[in-house]
Amino acid sequence: MSGTIAQTTPYAWPYDGRFEGHRTALVVVSPSAGLAPADGDVRWCRTADLADAVAARGGVVVSVTTTPPPAETSTERTPHLGTTLVAAGVDGFYGSPLDAWLRLRGRDQLLLVGRGLETCVHSTMRSANDRGYECLLVLDATTPYDPSLEAAARSQIEMSGGIFGAVGLTEYVLKALEAA
Repeated sequence: MSGTIAQTTPYAWPYDGRFEGHRTALVVVSPSAGLAPADGDVRWCRTADLADAVAARGGVVVSVTTTPPPAETSTERTPHLGTTLVAAGVDGFYGSPLDAWLRLRGRDQLLLVGRGLETCVHSTMRSANDRGYECLLVLDATTPYDPSLEAAARSQIEMSGGIFGAVGLTEYVLKALEAA
């Protein structure tokens, strides 16, 4: 797989033009309480489709549960969502083995999805960018707490030419994965 994912903003993602399964991780970020997916939740169904497609192309899937701080950090397997890690804060990297887990597997291209767009997903994406990961928020597979804040959360990612990464849609990510 090589090239970029169509229709990403504000730049063609990934920046180096080499979208590759062996470098990719789908990071599913969700709060430990609230925003549980409803039956038939379209955005959650897109997450499952992305997880299947990423895994089929050699990518990895990791689910990160954020706040409140857990009694102890754990790692476990969950169906369709890969390995589950627990973070001690809103940011999926805080107090969790996420960074080491990704680096051990050689993953530097992150597709971010989940629940809590303007909180835990956004915080995790900003932290990933600070750590040198190339990040794509898959907007239509991410649920905000407050739908009126979705545009602002997107804008913060895209400002200054993509200060925290880029934004794309499930349809185009799946097409890029299928083209491999």
